[in-house]
Amino acid sequence: MKKYLFKKWSVLLICGLAAAVLAGAWLTSPSSCSAANLNGTGDNQSVIPWERSPEFQQAASIAGTHIRMASFVATLKDPLPGELFNVGHAANTLSGTVVRPGEIFSQNRTLGPYTLAKGYKKGPTYSGNMVITTIGGGVCKIASVMYNVVRLSNLQVVERHNHSLTVPYVPPGQDATVYFGCRDFKFMNTTAGPVMLWARTYGNTLYMALYGQQLPPKVTWHHKTLKNIKTLTIYQFNPNLPPGTERISASGQDGIVVKSWLTVRYHNGKEITRDLGKDYYAPSPRVIERGPRKR
Repeated sequence: MKKYLFKKWSVLLICGLAAAVLAGAWLTSPSSCSAANLNGTGDNQSVIPWERSPEFQQAASIAGTHIRMASFVATLKDPLPGELFNVGHAANTLSGTVVRPGEIFSQNRTLGPYTLAKGYKKGPTYSGNMVITTIGGGVCKIASVMYNVVRLSNLQVVERHNHSLTVPYVPPGQDATVYFGCRDFKFMNTTAGPVMLWARTYGNTLYMALYGQQLPPKVTWHHKTLKNIKTLTIYQFNPNLPPGTERISASGQDGIVVKSWLTVRYHNGKEITRDLGKDYYAPSPRVIERGPRKR
């Protein structure tokens, strides 16, 4: 796995569409992917601004990856302290990573370990049905967005784990979580040529794209909710609250069981269905703190 490092630049707009740069002109494929609102936006001639940069074009030329196979955008709403920093740090580290044909990419091997020595800070992490703080918390956003880019590029996913709770930046069934030494996100480059990953954060939005030498077929996500699981309410005593008062310390969220599959439509018109199985997301409790009783 090889990496090309270049300075970063600004971006104003990105569209989730596969495209190729040939002789300075962009060619598009039907392999669209999701934008910030997760519904797919933009016209099919849009270009990610970094693709006009000499630095990026040099990296693509060296790697031989002139076709944008897929891209994905996720916006982090109200990110917690350290979360956005870790996502940006991981995105910058990931950019320029090249995966050769038949090679297996590992997020933990490429970006980890998620430690202070590697430049990460404390950020939020799911632990069961609660949110805790760990070094490197937030890098699962990289795994989730990469999971979507890889699926939409029609590459083989080798290892993927869903979160214990639903996440707000991708639909249930489209997320991925990592934990160094335990859970990883891995994919194999099943194309005949190299592929290159590029990612950046701008504001609280993460942008990622995958480049290669061939246009992928059209890949479409499908989900079916099998079960909704209502949250529960937990009451805790807080002696520091004024007597007779309550405070919501955690709003909680419902759980869900979802079945996911893909339809893959090849350029010759052939269409197949790829079953991705079921994902279970636990409910997170609503926590209400109560002060002492009034006398």
